[in-house]
Amino acid sequence: MNLDHAGVRLALPTGWEARARLQPSNVPGRRGNLLLHAATIPLPAERGDFGSGVVEHLGPEDVFVSLFEYDAADAGKALFATKGLPVLRPSDFSTAHLQRTQLGRSGGQWFFQVAGRPFCLFVVLGSHSRRAAGAARATALLLRTTVKELA
Repeated sequence: MNLDHAGVRLALPTGWEARARLQPSNVPGRRGNLLLHAATIPLPAERGDFGSGVVEHLGPEDVFVSLFEYDAADAGKALFATKGLPVLRPSDFSTAHLQRTQLGRSGGQWFFQVAGRPFCLFVVLGSHSRRAAGAARATALLLRTTVKELA
């Protein structure tokens, strides 16, 4: 299955579900930025931008991904200096990188830009002790992700 929304395309690996929407824009005439969620468990209709309502339900083999797009003007900021989708390593994940600490879970966060578009990638793994397998699952998703420049 594929998800194609606002210039981001995912060819979903087996066992993944994804949903995307444009964030509300408070400026009339300006489109909202992309918010994309993907997980190895069913995504509830209501969930927080960085996975509240989802990550609490992850099993030890599960993964949650949030791809949060910032305003195009932010692409020039130092926070987004890294170009291209990140390479996820098991050592990048920590129990301290979660919004809310949850026993056994692990998270990682990356800021970068692709096609002039600034993003934050936030990944939660169901098990810190199994982070090598979780990082590999998240990487498999990223390898099947393309981002187009928007006009």
